[in-house]
Amino acid sequence: MTYQTQADLGGRTGFGAVQPEPEGELFHADWEPRALALVLAMGATGSWNIDASRAVRETLPHYLQLSYYRIWLTALERLMIERGQLFEDEIAQGRMLHAPAPVKRVLQAADVAAVLSRGSPTERPAAAPARFAIGQAVRMRAGRVDHHTRLPGYVQGRRGTVERLHGAHVFADSNAQGAGEAPQWLYTVVFEEAELWGGAAQKLAVSVDAWESYLEAAE
Repeated sequence: MTYQTQADLGGRTGFGAVQPEPEGELFHADWEPRALALVLAMGATGSWNIDASRAVRETLPHYLQLSYYRIWLTALERLMIERGQLFEDEIAQGRMLHAPAPVKRVLQAADVAAVLSRGSPTERPAAAPARFAIGQAVRMRAGRVDHHTRLPGYVQGRRGTVERLHGAHVFADSNAQGAGEAPQWLYTVVFEEAELWGGAAQKLAVSVDAWESYLEAAE
């Protein structure tokens, strides 16, 4: 199976105008903050990593038909069902019907603020020097992959310039599959508008953070 990130909407049209919302308006329904709390609480159990949860969200077959927190909740259900922590009949009836599955740890209410403030750093020691340097022209990898990837489709095969080096970071593609962190150098690559979408007018540039295996030297 070939996975294409459903959230990768760069360069696509037909979704209508962007509707601005008031600054600070975080939720649109009473259940949404509870959904967020459930996602954070289950993520803290260590049952999966952040890249696995993101991969499930972004490969939901009906992603475009779901609201933001509906995506989060649907992905959480899928992750828990896959691990025997939740069952379809419980979703249908809205209550627990089976004994709870054991988890590695439990996030206590008193620890929430500290845990969220600490976050989950992804930087790791680099095993080798960076292959690419600031100012170097690179071309992004192109072609199908057999798993979820964080490489945006609209930059595949496109030529850009390395703007920043961020050190070595957990490689999300590998981590999402449970294949280990496999740290790689992470770069910011800048693309000219005409390179991505054509046209003579240059109004903007697009920056993409990309792992080293996404890049090759440009001719």
